[in-house]
Amino acid sequence: MTVSEAEGLSDLIASRVRDIADFPKPGVTFKDITPILDDHVAFTLVVDALARAGRDADGEVVVDKVVGMEARGFILAAPVALSLGVGFVPVRKPGKLPWKTRAVSYDLEYGSETLEMHLDALDEGDRVLVIDDVLATGGTARATADLVEQGGGTVHALAMLLELSFLSGREAIGDLPLTVLHTV
Repeated sequence: MTVSEAEGLSDLIASRVRDIADFPKPGVTFKDITPILDDHVAFTLVVDALARAGRDADGEVVVDKVVGMEARGFILAAPVALSLGVGFVPVRKPGKLPWKTRAVSYDLEYGSETLEMHLDALDEGDRVLVIDDVLATGGTARATADLVEQGGGTVHALAMLLELSFLSGREAIGDLPLTVLHTV
């Protein structure tokens, strides 16, 4: 993707994301991505751009699995996994997965949360692309990376639709490679 194409995609995302004040709690401005999902062209461009984070410079797939976090991360990660021709692993809130799980707890910008992943979701040495809709404080991304590592995988990269730069999420993820399609 050229700089011009990346800028064009960023502008397209900005034009499709709407702000919802005081959701899910007072004082929080929610970034609603449903207008992107409702636009086939925008959705396709986003999925293709996120999938690039799972490819090398020659376009070869370099990941074994794509992990997506509940709930909007699922919407983006599943088609990215299909695009790359690899498996999709859901990371969910407690009690939502039907088999044995491992869990990690973390802090959000407006509370705390726990995420779980099936014990057998990854094979030892799996290279993983982690996908989510928003990088905010980085807690969800860091917790998911920790689940991947505890499961025997290696985080190849993280790829996010949006980054809320004022919440400094990059600090929480450390030196993990990060692709962001639009920064607020």
